[in-house]
Amino acid sequence: MDLGTARKILDTALAHAVEHKFMPMAIAVFDARGALKAFVAQDGTSLKRGEIAMGKAQGALAMGLGTRALMKRAETQPYFIAAATAAIGGTLIPVPGGVLIKSGGKVIGAIGLSGDTSDNDEAAAFAAIAAAGLEADGG
Repeated sequence: MDLGTARKILDTALAHAVEHKFMPMAIAVFDARGALKAFVAQDGTSLKRGEIAMGKAQGALAMGLGTRALMKRAETQPYFIAAATAAIGGTLIPVPGGVLIKSGGKVIGAIGLSGDTSDNDEAAAFAAIAAAGLEADGG
């Protein structure tokens, strides 16, 4: 994923959050190799929202699953998710809002959002990825 695409996704997710009057958001966009491409934290985000947004995206990339699927897995296999979190350095946040970004079915990156409800975080991600003409996989 190039920087222009990452910024478009980030800007669109932020606009969606503002339009829908979500709580202040932190948004992180990573490429497929896990490099941070774009990040923003709105004024008023609570402390550590950025780390949570990054953990959602990094966890989705590391496991190859959107965080909604990871949440379901955490409910049935909590020891596995705890072990996987430790294995990837503690950066897996298994709640909705971490969405894989795909093009032609291939993962090209991930976005993580944190600030509002997990469902609203995920909705902003889906809207932004669709606006970029890409495929969203939230799990």
